[in-house]
Parts: sequence; C-alpha cells; structure tokens
Amino acid sequence: MSAEQVADQLSQTPLFARCTKKQLEAVGRQVEVREAPEGELLVRQGDSGDAFFVIIDGTAVVRRDGRDIAELGAGDFFGELALLDPAPRNADVVAAGPLLVAAFDGDAFEGLLQELPSINRDLMAAMSKRLRAADSRV
Repeated sequence: MSAEQVADQLSQTPLFARCTKKQLEAVGRQVEVREAPEGELLVRQGDSGDAFFVIIDGTAVVRRDGRDIAELGAGDFFGELALLDPAPRNADVVAAGPLLVAAFDGDAFEGLLQELPSINRDLMAAMSKRLRAADSRV
C-alpha cells in the first residue's frame, strides 16, 4: 500500500480527520500496514508495548484476563497506553475476522505526537471516554 493510499485510509478515521493531505502522506510514510487473519493475536496482555495500531478495516476483540471487554472497528485504535506509560499491556487484542491495521512503532508514534498537535487532543479525548466507560462499569 502506497503512502498516498495509507493517507486516504487514515483520513477516514476520526483520529486523523483534521489532518491535511500533506500531513497524512507524511504519516503514511512512517507507518507499516499489516494484515491479520481471524484469530491473530496483535497485542498480548502483560507484554511490553512496542507499537500503536489504528484499525483501517475489520474488527478486533479486546480481552482482559480471558474475558471479552470491547470490540473495535475501523477507525478505532489501541496500544497507545503501553507507549505513553511503559507498563505492560493491559489486555489482549485479537482479530475477530480479517483485519487491516496501520502500525506505528514507538519512534513513529512519538513523531506523530510531535508533528500533529491535533492528534494529541483527539487521543486524550478518546482515552478519557474509555476511562469514563470503565469507571461506569466498576
């Protein structure tokens, strides 16, 4: 997938919606697009984190301690906590069917946060929503 194609895909996601085409093409050059078959474990609970993921197409299930706690779809992201705070991953993420993700390694994620300030706000807003939802379940 070319940087332009990745940029086009990412522009459809809420996290990147406010980015310019030029910004998205720069992001597209830093990201690795990965395909995952149904059942593939993308993130393992307890492991150290080395990547941030944005789902381009498909769905994934989030599992904590063997229990399904969320479903993620196109435009959703995961893995940011382990890069922002170097604690072990707090859940598994498993492809629920064929999945296409944009994967940012730690350096690309750091560059993303520095070069695209709008991402910081959107990332924090999404994390706040997740925290509120988790608090309401407790």
